[in-house]
Amino acid sequence: MSETNSSPAAESAGGATAEVAAPHRYTAAMAAEIEARWQDFWEADGTYEAPNPTGDLAGDPALAARPKKFIMDMFPYPSGAGLHVGHPLGYIATDVFARFQRMTGHNVLHTLGFDAFGLPAEQYAVQTGTHPRVSTEANIENMTAQLRRLGLGHDKRRSFATIDPDYYKWTQWIFLQIFNSWYDEEAKKARPIEQLIAQFESGERAVPGTTRAWNELTAAERADVLSEFRLAYASDAPVNWCPGLGTVLANEEVTADGRSERGNFPVFKAKLRQWNMRITAYADRLLDDLDALDWPEAIKLQQRNWIGRSEGARVDFPIDGERITVFTTRPDTLFGATYMVLAPEHPLVEKFTPGAWPEGTHEVWTGGHATPAEAVAAYRAQAASKSDVERQAEAKDKTGVFIGAYATNPVNGEQVPVFIADYVLMGYGTGAIMAVPAGDQRDFEFARAFELPIHCIVEPTDGRGTDTSTWEDAFASYDAKIINSSNDDISLDGLGVVDAKARITEWMERKGIGQGTVNFRLRDWLFSRQRYWGEPFPIVYDEDGIAHALPESMLPLELPEVDDYSPRTFDPDDADTQPETPLSRNEDWVNVTLDLGDGPKKYRRETNTMPNWAGSCWYELRYLDPHNSEKLVDPEIEQYWMGPREGRPHGGVDLYVGGAEHAVLHLLYARFWSKVLYDLGHVSSAEPFHKLFNQGMIQAYVYRDSRGIAVPAAEVEERDGAYYYQGEKVSRLLGKMGKSLKNAVTPDEIAAEYGADTLRLYEMAMGPLDVSRPWDTRAVVGQFRLLQRLWRNVVDETTGEVTVVDVAESDIDEDTLRALHKAIDGVRQDLEGMRFNTAIAKVTELNNHLTKVGGPVARSVAERLVLLVAPLAPHVAEELWRKLGHTESVVHQDFPVADPAYVVDETVTCVVQIKGKVKARLEVSPSISDEELEKVALGDEKVAAALGDAGIRKVIVRAPKLVNIVPA
Repeated sequence: MSETNSSPAAESAGGATAEVAAPHRYTAAMAAEIEARWQDFWEADGTYEAPNPTGDLAGDPALAARPKKFIMDMFPYPSGAGLHVGHPLGYIATDVFARFQRMTGHNVLHTLGFDAFGLPAEQYAVQTGTHPRVSTEANIENMTAQLRRLGLGHDKRRSFATIDPDYYKWTQWIFLQIFNSWYDEEAKKARPIEQLIAQFESGERAVPGTTRAWNELTAAERADVLSEFRLAYASDAPVNWCPGLGTVLANEEVTADGRSERGNFPVFKAKLRQWNMRITAYADRLLDDLDALDWPEAIKLQQRNWIGRSEGARVDFPIDGERITVFTTRPDTLFGATYMVLAPEHPLVEKFTPGAWPEGTHEVWTGGHATPAEAVAAYRAQAASKSDVERQAEAKDKTGVFIGAYATNPVNGEQVPVFIADYVLMGYGTGAIMAVPAGDQRDFEFARAFELPIHCIVEPTDGRGTDTSTWEDAFASYDAKIINSSNDDISLDGLGVVDAKARITEWMERKGIGQGTVNFRLRDWLFSRQRYWGEPFPIVYDEDGIAHALPESMLPLELPEVDDYSPRTFDPDDADTQPETPLSRNEDWVNVTLDLGDGPKKYRRETNTMPNWAGSCWYELRYLDPHNSEKLVDPEIEQYWMGPREGRPHGGVDLYVGGAEHAVLHLLYARFWSKVLYDLGHVSSAEPFHKLFNQGMIQAYVYRDSRGIAVPAAEVEERDGAYYYQGEKVSRLLGKMGKSLKNAVTPDEIAAEYGADTLRLYEMAMGPLDVSRPWDTRAVVGQFRLLQRLWRNVVDETTGEVTVVDVAESDIDEDTLRALHKAIDGVRQDLEGMRFNTAIAKVTELNNHLTKVGGPVARSVAERLVLLVAPLAPHVAEELWRKLGHTESVVHQDFPVADPAYVVDETVTCVVQIKGKVKARLEVSPSISDEELEKVALGDEKVAAALGDAGIRKVIVRAPKLVNIVPA
């Protein structure tokens, strides 16, 4: 072996000696030359450009008649680390599928952009002073080159990045559509805010919270009223405030122990003025419309659980002449409510906290504090240092404090103490609960810890009895009978849960103390970030603090330059600080004089930016019409690519492929934006993605030394079943692939070693697309050898001449025709079903058959084999197609169609059993009937001999493969 050519690819090629003897053998060097040449050709030729109905299709009936197919990958983020071989799995899969769809007559839209706003680029800017745009664009350039090398068939005219002002102009425009809309509960849709204002002005709708008419309100008062209706609104919201980072964090950026993922700083709950999206208005529609989507059931379930629809009742507990409202799914247990709990952040806590402890207050309720105010303040500080995850965890020790006030249970008049406790969250329900310790384990443990009464109101069915002092835990049941639940006006005793819920709800509604309602776990979407690298809000504030939308003519509002990208950081333990955003430091940008239609006035810009989710909420629409500067998308184009069709009543992308980790947030947010745009008449599709497919993950072995530190996987040696790095034994565990784990393999490495077509084939052949699988570089050579055998079946490795022969179909041997047509039939079905691993297996089987038969391959067989390979390994397919004498690209050739006569086996093997034991095997026609098969089986000599003189009690026939004979 040549010392300079010792790679597996070179070994497969036969080394340097073989290179001289076989100068036209398919090698890594040849693959690189072929691939680069065809990538240049496709780009220059516009091979993958998908015509739109308003342009090319409009004047071409043949094009217009082709069915369309819109295929999308989830937006990639252009990381500075570039791609490893795990990243392109989904991209290669959609490329194979898109190529197959083109070959089956579809007009295919397949492209890729970049979700380029985000925290990593801003962190890099903070560390280096490099503008986020500079580093991000460099990352995009690098990633684009890596993806191009894979031969992905993207329509490059349609690509963009979310950081392009021409793109985020429309992100800002959509925000303004949402800001200037409200959800009409009667119409069950979004409507322009002007229609709501008109209702207030005419008196058709009463102004909430006041008896004054609309024209009697000040501008600020009107703005406050409208803010309660707008789908995008600013409010004082509880947020995760991290002084050590100087920014608010999303829930997913906070660890389970209440610290920041980045930097490990403490995170506190704080109230800040934030922008929100009223996604909760769409909760029912987001739930109901899932049924019509072709999504994995596991993803649908995650969304249903996240939205969390529950039916119950809102109940008012009187307190000091006012009321605390709770939501409960079990109003039938009201007679068992012995105390109440408010979230520590509940706005009514201060209002109902007295200056001194009421007479008779239990010492355990006070937390050792002299006054209720001191107790509440101390407990709030303690709760603020915990994440929502920590607060909801089933902690052994229950914590809380009495606020010094009592509310009245509306069904029995009992005075129930009001506590605050961290296991109640302001973000769910009303932020207040009625505690029924007999039927809820957390309430039970809390009641035991604070010596609170426990009333049995559901008859136990497990023999424990009704004396709760003997109970060790709560008794929760939806089947048991209600007991001890009556007053002078109503009795629930003896009823089942369903009937009791209905009766108590009707009674409360009649009494005006409660109402049946539906509640959702879903919270409004917190839409503000105290960062620089994001879309600026197209909002300005006047001198009275009223928010005004910028007119469309002022969009895009571009990010200004700033001297420092860092948010101002504070003492990590000082929860009382306030964030200072990078944008707020550019006073010339923040303070402006604008004419918004009523003359020049001074305004102050919003200095928060949008979250990184914003740009990916609508990008499928920009792919359709990426250079439209006049409107979001041309209606005819949107209707063509995404409009409703038979079987997909809400429209949407035909295939959307990405990781299951985006099951809730991205997909839910995108669905919400689509529904708002649909309601306002901007699009015809009420859903963004009709079919969703989650690809698995390519994993890799992680090797760690005795300290637990990852070591370079490429430098680990295996000896006698153990693994060593620089002589030290290391552990091995299958996990993620990544730079930090020192086990990343780049696609560039594999493409250089074997060619991109080999990489494509290997990733698709590793297993089912939706299943995670381990990477093994040593196994890649198997697919390289497949391509070498394919090449040899068409090209002479010595001369480079095509070796196929022109023969009539009738002169091709039947075994070859059967192998060919079975492969065509199987590969077609597999590609349609995205079973790429089995499609490759069938191509391999056919290719091996031709190799085994030997001699020149018939041209018609070779051409169809190349067409089968084309979606999977497009470069080598293009090269062989051109060598076979064709001048047009293989990309738009028709995919082969199988002849049914050759797909069905001439004969199949039928097993004949007597008493469950095989006595004969018969070769029969696949189309044989049950009656014919029974006659053949009973007439067989071996069967007759096995039966002997025994009679036959029963014959069970399953044509064409089984006959089971039961002797008398």
